Amino acid sequence: MRLATIKLNETEIASVVTAAGVLPVSQINQKLGKSWSTDILELIKTNQLAEMTTWYKCGGESQLAALAEEAIPLDEIQYAPLYRHPSKIWGIGLNYVDHAGDLAEKAPTLAPASFAKFDTTIIGPGDTIQIPLQSEKTTAEAELAIIFGTTCKDVEEKDWLRAVAGFTTIIDMTAEDILRINPRYLTRSKNFDTFLSFGPVLVTPDEIADITGLQVATVSNGSIYAQNVVANMTFPPDYLVSFHSKVATMLPGDIILTGTPRAVHIQHGDVVECRIDGFETLVNPVVDLKTRK
Repeated sequence: MRLATIKLNETEIASVVTAAGVLPVSQINQKLGKSWSTDILELIKTNQLAEMTTWYKCGGESQLAALAEEAIPLDEIQYAPLYRHPSKIWGIGLNYVDHAGDLAEKAPTLAPASFAKFDTTIIGPGDTIQIPLQSEKTTAEAELAIIFGTTCKDVEEKDWLRAVAGFTTIIDMTAEDILRINPRYLTRSKNFDTFLSFGPVLVTPDEIADITGLQVATVSNGSIYAQNVVANMTFPPDYLVSFHSKVATMLPGDIILTGTPRAVHIQHGDVVECRIDGFETLVNPVVDLKTRK
């Protein structure tokens, strides 16, 4: 199943993405006699997403197909972030060797290079990435994100998918010039407002045959800047889920950003994208706040 949060009548509402378009959960509730939350984070927290996924696989998909004429066409949708207030966002630095080369650093091999991001960084598809006044070189990084579906601690790698609600596309920004001054400035360099684009679609694990075969691409102004496959990560998704659950109790809706093939330097007027096989493309324009002074 594929879910998105869309902007409808000045509200942000969870929706199911179908071949015919998008059906708001409120509409599904009304037409099919359901009582599911219209907020994706609440769907995850209350285990309703798991219930919906089971329903979808056992006849729900055909029930939604019968509502095709009522779906909102994809080209009329304005997406919002999937949700705005996860408990935790873990970023993983330099998880592809190629990205380590961007910063003239050695890729970590003993453990993931984890860092935290704040929920105030979150924007949605089509929203504007803002290069802050304090930075002369900001970069954008396309990544696959893992979304937790349960409260969990000490998950073993073999059980990792039991903890996962789904996956999505993200674009993570870094004020690279600030980071280069001192690696201890990583938290600041990662947490300016608009520094995490999140969405547009949550794809449940049953929709993906092989996570490791997914190709992730950072795209700048329509051209692929860098791409790589998940199988080439130093620390693959199953390891990342297990490792971080052994650091902190993970809560429903928590997110792991799994790393980028390569970061692209962004400038005023650019358009940056995250493209991943089988996912809707995430696209954001760029504005440099220094041009407004």
